[in-house]
Amino acid sequence: MIKSSREFTDICKSEVRHYLHDIWGNEKKDCDVYVVWLCKTLQNQKALLSTDIPDQVYYEFTYNGDKNELYMDVYGKLINKCIEIGD
Repeated sequence: MIKSSREFTDICKSEVRHYLHDIWGNEKKDCDVYVVWLCKTLQNQKALLSTDIPDQVYYEFTYNGDKNELYMDVYGKLINKCIEIGD
């Protein structure tokens, strides 16, 4: 069972590095993995992580404390559009 937010984020960063290693091999092993957003509610946690690799990918982790399960979703940015908001 994950006991702290620090332990949770350390595991998430490690999983991102493992994922990147599976895709890139050792080519991206020294990339910076960082937490963009983190939330803890009771025994559950969620975090969004990214890296300094310019691939526009982010990683979402959800920890289900009831089942002691960690889920990882990988997303890529498809569009970045400015929408003007009037008065």
